[in-house]
Amino acid sequence: MRMMLGVAVLALLGAAGAAVAASNPAAGAKLVGLDGKPVGTAKLTQAGHGVLIELDVHGLKPGPHGVHIHAVGQCDAKTKFDSAGGHFSPVPKNHGFMDKHGPHAGDMTNQYADANGNLHASIFNPNVTLRRGERSLFDKDGSSIVVHAAADDYRSQPAGNAGGRVACGVITHM
Repeated sequence: MRMMLGVAVLALLGAAGAAVAASNPAAGAKLVGLDGKPVGTAKLTQAGHGVLIELDVHGLKPGPHGVHIHAVGQCDAKTKFDSAGGHFSPVPKNHGFMDKHGPHAGDMTNQYADANGNLHASIFNPNVTLRRGERSLFDKDGSSIVVHAAADDYRSQPAGNAGGRVACGVITHM
């Protein structure tokens, strides 16, 4: 009897875990540099009120870098990642946390590469979702995550004066 009860409890826990995984969709991105070679990864996990992004990038200039979600799921190095479009903004807004008409949904805080050019960060973005809806990163043209050459000043239009795009990854379902 105890054995059957234990098996039943394990089955319920397994079903509960599967339900949590189904309700918390995940996504990922393989980032490439301007030479088209891999430079890192991003793992995105749906949370209750936004998306947690775990970023691991190497080969960057040490110091601050703007990191944004861009509106198009394309990362063509030949275009210097201009193929990724502007910042993800399903509701028209200005760029930047310091702009009274901002921020874009894809605007995020600067992240820092260490002295060896490695950037490891956990970023929470409450303005996007991996689920269906207006703020979904999986709209008709997808989305991408872009690392810029310099820091975002959080106010300059249209993209925070963060310099060129140095790494890009298309966000895909996992």
